[in-house]
Amino acid sequence: MKTFEGYRRPNGSIGVRNHVIVINTVGELASFTKKMAQLVPGVIPVVHQSGEAQFKEDYEQTIRTLKGTAGHPNVSGALFLGMGEDKLAKEIEELLKDENHHIHVVYFNKDKPITEVLKEGKEWLEKAMERSKAETKVTADVTELIIGLECGGSDAWSGVTANPAIGACSDSIVRDGGTSILAETTEAIGAEHILAQRAVNPEVGKKLLRVVKEYENRIRATGEDIRSANPTPGNMAGGLTTLEEKSLGCIKKGGNSTLMEVIEYAKTPSEKGFIFMDTPGYDVESVAGLAAGGAQIVLFSTGKGSPTGSPIVPVIKIGTNQRLYEIMSEHIDVNAGKIIEGLNTIEEIGEEIYGKVMTTANGSITASEKHKNQEFAIWRLAETK
Repeated sequence: MKTFEGYRRPNGSIGVRNHVIVINTVGELASFTKKMAQLVPGVIPVVHQSGEAQFKEDYEQTIRTLKGTAGHPNVSGALFLGMGEDKLAKEIEELLKDENHHIHVVYFNKDKPITEVLKEGKEWLEKAMERSKAETKVTADVTELIIGLECGGSDAWSGVTANPAIGACSDSIVRDGGTSILAETTEAIGAEHILAQRAVNPEVGKKLLRVVKEYENRIRATGEDIRSANPTPGNMAGGLTTLEEKSLGCIKKGGNSTLMEVIEYAKTPSEKGFIFMDTPGYDVESVAGLAAGGAQIVLFSTGKGSPTGSPIVPVIKIGTNQRLYEIMSEHIDVNAGKIIEGLNTIEEIGEEIYGKVMTTANGSITASEKHKNQEFAIWRLAETK
């Protein structure tokens, strides 16, 4: 059994990183989140524009995403910034403390100077950093890994090289008892029936078809036809011609394993094996959802060189073609273009990706981490109030 050295959390989960983060609960505090993080070296800001003026479904999704981010196994400690009588901050604080996560909330309000709030936050973060540095690693095996599967800036080679190689890696992880989560509901449209046929039972298959249909119907309700709006201009420049062609290539990231479960955005799987998460096609929001759902590492294929990363999880970039790798090698971790050149098979690149997963789990830094690509955004479902 493959093993790695990670950080065991009080709730039993295992992290492959040991971050201390500061995160805002409302968009108005985005700039202060960055300012607070700068006060203590090593602290990572997780910045977003959500949290207020939201309808019920978005409020619940924001709570789920922020809770999953701050309570992620890769996070040692999290400082929340709330404002006034912040109901959202209080609710998340109670949920996380019930699960023994190391968190704290500071509030910006009219009764306290901002300098005092920053001082309180800084003092807590300094102690949290000291605490994180004292934490030691333990041995864990691959059955405890959850891997997110994502793509961004697809080209005509995505479905030929990088995506099927990721699929081969996903199948290997699942066979070894781990979990992989395929994301991006928009990029299952036109190929959803193929994924549904792989469902462990009829109920899971029907749920997948329903999720995809509901997503497409929501888009149609705005007056847009996603089947004609996709592929994007960037995808078309890369050689893709139809949404179905794009989707057939995208679902190859999921390999051939049995589909065990279909879950909501930012929700943690209740099953092991191959999972589908309902996320948008926008890679920043999708990666955030995968991370909040517990993925400790994300595999990200790209034909255009998308630099998208994450504040809390390592993102492993798999390039689709040789030219991309030659131009953007500093941003690409695995060159699947070697398949086109006849230097490696899909299975061999899949094994290379799996090897990268394990070295990353053991602490090896990915290109996105090296360049501090720390994008974060929460998927919004409805209008702003």
